[in-house]
Amino acid sequence: MKKLKATILTGFLGAGKTTLLNRLLSERPGERIAVIVNEYGEIGIDGKLIVETADNVVELNNGCICCTVRDDLIGALRGLLASDRSFDRVVIETSGLADPAPVIQSFMLDDVLSECVQLDAIVTVVDARHVEQQLSRDEAVEQISFADLILLNKTDLVEDADVRRTQSRVQKLNPMARIVKTQSCAISMDEVLDLGAFDLKNILSIDPSILENHEHEHDQAIACVAIRETKPLDLADFNTWLNRLIQARGADILRMKGIVNFAGEARRYVFHGIHMTLESRPGKPWMSHPRLTEIVFIGRDLDEAELRRGLEYCAVPTVALAT
Repeated sequence: MKKLKATILTGFLGAGKTTLLNRLLSERPGERIAVIVNEYGEIGIDGKLIVETADNVVELNNGCICCTVRDDLIGALRGLLASDRSFDRVVIETSGLADPAPVIQSFMLDDVLSECVQLDAIVTVVDARHVEQQLSRDEAVEQISFADLILLNKTDLVEDADVRRTQSRVQKLNPMARIVKTQSCAISMDEVLDLGAFDLKNILSIDPSILENHEHEHDQAIACVAIRETKPLDLADFNTWLNRLIQARGADILRMKGIVNFAGEARRYVFHGIHMTLESRPGKPWMSHPRLTEIVFIGRDLDEAELRRGLEYCAVPTVALAT
């Protein structure tokens, strides 16, 4: 029986995994690709940003697939295998806080997955602009160490000398991986898929205990705050609030992302942020989709009540909407 090929996309928060996934789906529209997207928070933003070419998308939210929703990952993969639909491949986008080791372990130790799924490669996206800060976290180091292919992304935002330094450091962490420098994850999918690069012997040399049953524990100071707001927001108030938040708490915010409903706007507004850096763009038209603001913050010692009050301040009063 031909095994289903699986590619794991890893990388720390905000590195560009969803951008890479969208490029993959856009470049291979004729393939039947099953996608599993994992997000740390209870609200899934990335699933709403995936281009509508995936044959099947499964969202695993409110925990990392390396620990709290690991059984859900195995269940999702088993469900795909048991369905009456055939797929050319499955691509798994992990949470930015996921340790790849337990994810790899799932493919090795589960009887059904080991028999029916071939792990093709682990592709890690590295944020060239923020990687020096991120390498203080075990997860970022592990994501690089287990990679078969590393995309050193956002190189256009960093000086050439810094890119060379970062590439050298990443190479020392994983001498066996191929490193490709990218901007917005612009790379041919022929360089990402069907690599046949995963080698258990290499993985065992990194972590000899990987086939033993162990759990990954996250830093308890790191938390996720997920907020929904049904009222339309005022654009000026929202920008003021978000910029003040970044100035005050940017160092503690590892990741923020959201889809925003602005009053009077036909299109949704998408934004991403890492520490003091913020990117935004218009998204798809709302059309028949429910107009709803959804924002996720991941960071250290976040004040959920304060964040909720800040977003509520940006809501347009019902009286103003009526007039």
